[in-house]
Amino acid sequence: MSETIRLTAAQAMMRWLSVQMTEEGERFIEAVWAIFGHGNVAGIGEALHGIGDALPTLRGQNEQTMAHAAIAWAKTKKRRRAMAVTSSIGPGATNMVTAAALAHVNRLPLLLIPGDVFASRRPDPVLQQIEDFGDGTVSANDCFRPVSRYFDRISRPEHLLTALPRAMQVMTDPANCGPVTLAFCQDVQAEAWDWPAAFFAPRVWRIRRPEPDAAELAEIVALIRKAERPVIVSGGGVIYSGAEAALLDFARRHRIPLVETQAGKGAVDWREELNLGSPGVTGTDAGNAACARADLIIGVGTRFQDFTTGSWAAFANPGRRLVSINLTGYDAAKHGAVPLVADARVALERIGAALGAHRFAEPDLRPRADWFALADKAMAAPNHDGPPSDAQVIGAVQRVAGENTVVMCAAGTMPGALQVLWRATPGGYHMEYGYSCMGYEVAGALGIAMARPKAEVVCMVGDGSYMMANSELATAVMLKVPFTVVLTDNRGYGCINRLQQECGGEEFNNMYASSNLVEEPQIDFVAHAASMGAHAEKVSGIAALESAIRAARGRDIPSVIVIDTEALTGAGIGGGWWDVAVPEVGQSDRLRAARKTYETWLRKQRLVN
Repeated sequence: MSETIRLTAAQAMMRWLSVQMTEEGERFIEAVWAIFGHGNVAGIGEALHGIGDALPTLRGQNEQTMAHAAIAWAKTKKRRRAMAVTSSIGPGATNMVTAAALAHVNRLPLLLIPGDVFASRRPDPVLQQIEDFGDGTVSANDCFRPVSRYFDRISRPEHLLTALPRAMQVMTDPANCGPVTLAFCQDVQAEAWDWPAAFFAPRVWRIRRPEPDAAELAEIVALIRKAERPVIVSGGGVIYSGAEAALLDFARRHRIPLVETQAGKGAVDWREELNLGSPGVTGTDAGNAACARADLIIGVGTRFQDFTTGSWAAFANPGRRLVSINLTGYDAAKHGAVPLVADARVALERIGAALGAHRFAEPDLRPRADWFALADKAMAAPNHDGPPSDAQVIGAVQRVAGENTVVMCAAGTMPGALQVLWRATPGGYHMEYGYSCMGYEVAGALGIAMARPKAEVVCMVGDGSYMMANSELATAVMLKVPFTVVLTDNRGYGCINRLQQECGGEEFNNMYASSNLVEEPQIDFVAHAASMGAHAEKVSGIAALESAIRAARGRDIPSVIVIDTEALTGAGIGGGWWDVAVPEVGQSDRLRAARKTYETWLRKQRLVN
């Protein structure tokens, strides 16, 4: 008879997770973020305490932001490792649904372990239980189903024998990677079972690199040979594949200019002459012009979302063809693209070998120089005493940034302005723009700084996003994890306020001044951040901001630097059209004019090859 070990289901889960290893000999699940409640404190809480440093437990302030920190950590680790997050039943669990969606959109590994109802149904309904009057098997955790790559409900201890390996398979699958939810019935967590000892033997998980199909490869090579003005669109898949060097070598050898998406920015150094910046809505003039001229667009590891493509107006050249190199057939076939389903690094190596010495005519790089001149002007310090623009704040951060600086953001004005203006060194850019989740920023900065403790992490966040989620500052203080927050205060949701007006609407409910209020709030962000233990200060002017960023480098706690900004201008340069539907009928002349412009752009879209 085989040897067995008697453990509770929760103890077995944590022991098993602690011995799932990477090829480099590290735990794949680095730690478990936890906020305990009645749905997980007795079972999972006891198991985590018992396993100790073999699987460390981290305490956060909010379930959603704990998960955001875990996601940022995994993104920084290029999906090679991940973290888990556990919550109680009820609101603790549903707080994590937004984070699950964020991980799903960005194809990032995350293990969510929410407490669930009693499998025995003895207490029915138990505290915080959501009841479906027509289905007794449903709980609040069913909300995770559409935003999880794999969902399971652990209602018997032995379910873990199959559920845990399936969870790891999904998180280490390069094509299907994403969040996993194991809803853990709280009575089952505490139930003991005789586990096969072999179940807890250490296991190494390898992330495969799928080779391209021969017929697809031949078709792509033929299309590239036939092209005259190709352009590469570098996406996040390049970074996750570790294909940065392969992409740069491919572009240089064949003289193909490239542009980078939000997720792909930082794969190629900004100083590379073939790097024309970004495409689409938040693209550079040089990048968008190259895409408009291109007769072949080669997407590498991108899902071609509407910002990247300018809602398909940026790629509207009637003669262009679209090639998509992606690990998933779903993404590779979008918009009638000719697909090549393969790992990015392997695909570039195979295409390069087939092309041999084939080399295109020297691309026109003058727009790149013109672009930098425009960007320098936009980022220059203002010559007035009023609040600076976001672009001028970015300029200040850029001037003091070093080779180890990582700038990060997620929502509001800053993502678009950073994509257009920021000059990223390899690995120096972290943007959550798949879901563009307000409130990701502070927790995300914590996750990045934990993953790269020697980097200088600069979190760019507006007052609106900061107000949504800031409490992991206290966690960073508690763990002595330093990073710098540049908090731009324009007294409202300035980005959406501008979009509202660009679409013909009136200023309404975005800035405090145009909201329904009795008195406009005067929020003391310095006092707020300082109350959580962070170093906090407010600066007046760009020179003072630069000095404050430099001073923050010597601290072992987060630094929050607040600066007032004006809300009227975005990046001020670059960009393109974005399909935001304008009402067909309205009373104002401005709305009618905006609708007319919208219809003009609709006619410029090219949705299929």
